Amino acid sequence: MEVLGERPPAIQRWLLCVMLFLFITSVHSFYLPGVAPQDFVKGDLLKVKVNKLTSTRTQLPYSYYSLPYCKPEKIVDSAENLGEVLRGDRIENSPYVFKMREPQMCNVVCHITLDAKLAKEFKEKIDDEYRVNMILDNLPLVVPYKRPDIDSLVYQHGVPVGLKSHFGESKEEKYFIYNHLTFTVKFHKDEETNAARIVGFEVKPFSAKHEYEGKWDGKKRLTTCDPHAKRTITSSDSPQEVEDKEEIIFTYDVDFKESEVKWASRWDTYLLMADDQIHWFSIVNSLMIVLFLSGMVAMIMLRTLYRDISKYNQLETQEEAQEETGWKLVHGDVFRPPTNSDLLCVYVGTGVQFFGMILVTMIFAALGFLSPSNRGGLMTAMLLLWAFMGLFAGYAAARLYKMFKGTEWKKITLRTAFTFPGIVFAIFFVLNALIWGEKSSGAVPFGTMFALVFLWFGISVPLVFVGSYVGFRKPAIEDPVKTNKIPRQIPEQAWYMNPVFSILIGGILPFGAVFIELFFILTSIWLHQFYYIFGFLLLVLVILIITCAEITVVLCYFQLCSEDYLWWWRSYLTSGSSALYLFLYAAFYFFTKLDITKPVSGVLYFGYMLIASYSFFVLTGTIGFYACFWFTRLIYSSVKID
Repeated sequence: MEVLGERPPAIQRWLLCVMLFLFITSVHSFYLPGVAPQDFVKGDLLKVKVNKLTSTRTQLPYSYYSLPYCKPEKIVDSAENLGEVLRGDRIENSPYVFKMREPQMCNVVCHITLDAKLAKEFKEKIDDEYRVNMILDNLPLVVPYKRPDIDSLVYQHGVPVGLKSHFGESKEEKYFIYNHLTFTVKFHKDEETNAARIVGFEVKPFSAKHEYEGKWDGKKRLTTCDPHAKRTITSSDSPQEVEDKEEIIFTYDVDFKESEVKWASRWDTYLLMADDQIHWFSIVNSLMIVLFLSGMVAMIMLRTLYRDISKYNQLETQEEAQEETGWKLVHGDVFRPPTNSDLLCVYVGTGVQFFGMILVTMIFAALGFLSPSNRGGLMTAMLLLWAFMGLFAGYAAARLYKMFKGTEWKKITLRTAFTFPGIVFAIFFVLNALIWGEKSSGAVPFGTMFALVFLWFGISVPLVFVGSYVGFRKPAIEDPVKTNKIPRQIPEQAWYMNPVFSILIGGILPFGAVFIELFFILTSIWLHQFYYIFGFLLLVLVILIITCAEITVVLCYFQLCSEDYLWWWRSYLTSGSSALYLFLYAAFYFFTKLDITKPVSGVLYFGYMLIASYSFFVLTGTIGFYACFWFTRLIYSSVKID
């Protein structure tokens, strides 16, 4: 066995530098420029920024200027954090510039003439229902519309590129582009200072075939839309068709409306787009059912265990125990190291790392640090926390490895640092190659890929080694009972105690604790809606921990009572099998809720959901394992054994 000395001062200095780096980058990701309120007075310039083109049909984002839209004199990229780049956000300046509280009518942005290639590109984006995303003072652009089933207005993110429709007496469907945008900027005015803050950014798109006299020179007055005659576009009587050699003139109006909504509440409109009442009712309903089931299971287990321990201890004191029965019978084998114990140590350590990341992220989100207004903040925080939690992954893996009488701590450390991230990175790399092949802005650029590799190799891997070093220096965990040299034979088990059956049954309850919330999470990811009830999500995480622990402990107890002492791996797989149900539900969601037609988009969906399910397996499996580990040590240390 290696002799481990004191920690060198160099490691302490390195740890301090890493902690400082993580703190600075975390603060930068939490507090982005533009999140703080900004006051505007009349006449101040308001610069509209453009973001990616998105579609729920393809899930492939594209840069705004991938289509021949009007461009400013110089395109400038806004500063992006790691999370924004991974999400495919490409925020750039635009030629749309307003003056605060000064309405404008029929502003001409630019004039283009389509050729066959450009017309084809527009038609493809219209077929795939792409929407243009814009931002003003950190507020996304929304299109208000009225749904027939509810009284209030509903908002959709972004402007459609165009529409495909019949027009007039034509029987053939034609493509039309939205080339006139009527913006409405809502502001809340401070009566004392006369300054105002922007609290809403809405638009109504129109398709209009603009007309003018003579030859276009950039200064012509439009006959269809004239600010001097106070005439603007109010309907699409003569829409702009998308065809070869068609001239398209892009125009816009802007109006300013005073609003009673305060700056602190301006995101409420965006966050209440989903059916909020259904969300709350579903979560509370699920919560009550799971709590009720958990309470019953806990009560039954406590009463049964108390009776077992009392009976065993009473028989020992009266010297009446002629033959041991039940779970006490296997006390000499229950702590025997499992087969492939190294891999179990690796996955338990990885699960601890993932649990720490999820827990801290949920707490930050519930406190409001990771609101939707902070684009990319959630993903950036998760990646940084993942790297930092490598310290606890190495510690947990090394402690368990030493308990199993392992001696090669560096080997187990390397496997902990590379197994799970390596598999996820390989899947991610293949998916990124597919996105890159589609020339989508969602493809992660080389610089960002290098940053991810640096987080992995430069921070996570060294921290796993430090955690493992510290964990292996500590004394090994002592078993409460001695292990026999010769393993006893396991009797034939009943059909319902078959490992496959009990593992699959064990995953149902943890999945039931989260599947309603899972629907809203999938909707926010794949249908481009905001997710914001992080307080409830934290509560669901607590319920998930309780249900994983209880179902694993119950099934472990039944297994030990039937004299089967191979509980190590089964405890991990019992709660971890809920990941299988998560993936099956993701497949069900794909075929029932999404309208994805491209094969590449389908591969991306199932690839990312495979990563999510794999992560869920590691998280829930570790929770179940530690619950069972604590349970077995507790019950065997509570009875008297010769």
